[in-house]
Amino acid sequence: MFLRMLIPAFVTRDSRRPARPEPPVRPRPVKKLTERAAPEHSQTWRLAFQIGFLLLNLWIGARFYFFVRYYETGGQTVFVPRPPGVEGWLPIAALMNLKFAVETWTIPPVHAAGLFLLVAFLTMSLVMRKSFCSWLCPIGTISEWLWQGGEAMFGRTFALPRWLDVPLRSLKYVLLGLFVYAIGKMSAEAIQAFLTTPYGLIADVKMLDFFRKMGTTSAVVVGVLLLLSVPLRNPWCRYLCPYGAMVGLVALFSPTRIRRSPDACIDCAKCAKACPSLLPVDRLVTVKSAECTACLLCVAACPAKGALQFTAPRRRPVPAWALAAAVFVIFVGIVGAARFAGHWHTPVPERLYFDLIPRAHEFGHP
Repeated sequence: MFLRMLIPAFVTRDSRRPARPEPPVRPRPVKKLTERAAPEHSQTWRLAFQIGFLLLNLWIGARFYFFVRYYETGGQTVFVPRPPGVEGWLPIAALMNLKFAVETWTIPPVHAAGLFLLVAFLTMSLVMRKSFCSWLCPIGTISEWLWQGGEAMFGRTFALPRWLDVPLRSLKYVLLGLFVYAIGKMSAEAIQAFLTTPYGLIADVKMLDFFRKMGTTSAVVVGVLLLLSVPLRNPWCRYLCPYGAMVGLVALFSPTRIRRSPDACIDCAKCAKACPSLLPVDRLVTVKSAECTACLLCVAACPAKGALQFTAPRRRPVPAWALAAAVFVIFVGIVGAARFAGHWHTPVPERLYFDLIPRAHEFGHP
C-alpha cells in the first residue's frame, strides 16, 4: 500500500522536469558517385624509357672508358671510337656552347654534341614540362629507385619541415645563377679560347677521372646523397641539381599541365601521396610548379575517372603514349639532325689525345 502511494509521487515529480532534448541527427555525407578510372599504363612507358636511357648511358660510359684507356696505354689496348654522347655529362660546357651559338650563330667546334643534347632536353621541357628529369635522367632514375626501395622498406618516405625544405630548394637555383652569371660575363672569343685549352679539350676525361679517382671528400658527399635518397624523395634533384633548376624554369612556359577536376575528384589524396616532388596535387586545380616532372605518378594513382589528367591547352588530355612519343621524337630528331649536319663529333686530332689524355692529371681548371 505504501509503495502504491509513492509511485504516483515519483511519476508526478519526474513529469515536472523538462524533457531532455535529443541530439540533432547529422545527415550522413553523401558519397560521390564516380566511375573507376581505367588501368593506366604511363608507368610502364616511363620505366621502359628509364631503363633504356640508363643502359644507353652505361654503354656510352663503357665505350668512353675503353677509348680513354687506349690513349693512356699508348695504343696498347683495343681502340674504341669516342662516343660523343658522353658530352651530355658536361652541362657547363654545353651551357657555354649555347651562349657561343646564340652570339655567333655558328655551331662551336668543340663538344658540340653537348650543345645539341642540352637543346633537346630544354625542348622537351618546353613541350612536355620537366620530363627529362623523370623519363630520361639516369641520376633521377637511380634516385627514384632508391626512395621507392626505402618506401618498401620503411612503409613510407619522409619529408623535411617546410622551414628547412624551402631554403634548401633554393640552393639549386643559386647554383644555376652562379653558373649563368659566370658564363654570361664571357665573350664568344673567351668561350672558344677556354674550350680549346688542354683542359677544355679533355674535359670529358677529367669528368671520368672524377669518378675513377674520387677523393675522400667527394666519396663522402656522394655516399651521403645516396643514403639520403633512401628515406627522402630525390634530395639531389630537389635541392642541389642546377640542371634540373634550368629545365624546371623552362617548363614554366610549357603549355602542358597536370589538371584536376574538382567535380570528379573524390578527395582521396592519393595523388599528393604519390607525387615525388611533394606537390599538393589534391588541393590544386592546375599544377604549375617548376618542380613538376611530368612523371604521371599522380595520374596513375588516381582511382576516379577524369579526376586527374595530363593536358594540353583547352584541357585536351595528353595520353602517356603521346608524352613518350614526344620525348622520343625530340631526342632522336635533334640528335639525328646534329649527326646529319656533321656537328656531332668533336674533331680533335689523334696526336693531341695521345699527348693530353695520359697527362690529364696535370691540367687544372683555367
